[in-house]
Amino acid sequence: MLYQLHEMQRSFLNPLMQWADASSKLFSNPVSPFAHTPFAQRIAAGYELMYRLGKDYEKPAFGIKSVRINDAEVGIMERTVVEKPFCKLLHFKKDLSDQAFAALQQPSVLVVAPLSGHHATLLRDTVRALLVEHDVYITDWIDARMVPLSQGPFHLDDYIYYVQDFIRHLGPDVHVISVCQPTVPVLAAIALMATNNDPKLPKTMTMMGGPIDPRKSPTAVNDLAVEKPFSWFENTVIYSVPGNYPGFGRKVYPGFLQHAGFIAMNPGRHAQSHREFYQHLVRGDDDSAEAHRQFYDEYNAVLDMPAEYYLETIKTVFQEHRLPKGTWEVGGQLVRPQDIKTVALFTVEGELDDISGLGQTRAAHDLCTGIPPEMHQEFVAPKCGHYGIFSGRRWREIICPKIGEFIRKHA
Repeated sequence: MLYQLHEMQRSFLNPLMQWADASSKLFSNPVSPFAHTPFAQRIAAGYELMYRLGKDYEKPAFGIKSVRINDAEVGIMERTVVEKPFCKLLHFKKDLSDQAFAALQQPSVLVVAPLSGHHATLLRDTVRALLVEHDVYITDWIDARMVPLSQGPFHLDDYIYYVQDFIRHLGPDVHVISVCQPTVPVLAAIALMATNNDPKLPKTMTMMGGPIDPRKSPTAVNDLAVEKPFSWFENTVIYSVPGNYPGFGRKVYPGFLQHAGFIAMNPGRHAQSHREFYQHLVRGDDDSAEAHRQFYDEYNAVLDMPAEYYLETIKTVFQEHRLPKGTWEVGGQLVRPQDIKTVALFTVEGELDDISGLGQTRAAHDLCTGIPPEMHQEFVAPKCGHYGIFSGRRWREIICPKIGEFIRKHA
């Protein structure tokens, strides 16, 4: 019923938000006479703030049109190379001849994006920085409310099988980078491939800010998962998709609930950000205002997760800690990270990460005992929060170059 009420609220607010948007333009557009009245800038700022607080945020585009390589601007073409019911594998293909691209000798990189509420476009900065020296692919997870019920359920095991299929599609020379939530299923996927002597094992796996062992430096996210019984999640946060979407009837963890959780973690910081946005508009600080728009266009765009996948992740990863305890079975087969022997491992953590606490990702090294010591590498980014390890200046200037060096070393 909550999902239906949410949709009714959206329908009610939509005309009001369109009015607020039009009013903001009426008081800010220089050709409008209202823009030259007293307090016009403050009125326009107030209307725009109202519009952005109440509007519905759709999935943004990656929008990566080109990248600069060797002092030349190279066009980027976004292509879907594998399409599955719950995910597409996207390729950011460089607009070069086969001969020119081969001359660059760029290793293939599979970026496994989180399926944890936000769209894969949250990793836009990750992809853009990697594109300079790598041939980049990314998992683009599909909003569960857009997947018809006839496509069947999507379990945590299916996530692992998807990752394995993508790795095999790209071949044995691929390098896998997982960001946040997928570090756990990616490690499981590669461990199972190693156990079964799969010839398509990747060259390296880079794991960034993920809950490999949530018992280490637990955060508010971890505390919530263990404080509430599993039945609470089943009965409180799972709803059916309403009839105005292709996934009508599918059980999901709605994106709007996840978004509310994101905001509740730091309400003061978000309130301050919106106050500053209003002040930027009043002062005419267009660059700062646009930076705010871009961040929240991404941050506020959320997707629904399949209920079975979400609940299994809560139980397997955060409540029962099956991966670090060595008790996780996928398709009847035990997940054994110690069987990985030829895949180099690099872990990246943020010193100030409040989503995946310090040490949670590094735990992968303790599990992957079969990897030779010279193929282990770790890095803690100083003064860096969760989003800072894959987006922003520290990502571009410090972390991305380290990942590039690691990949070249083991290519």
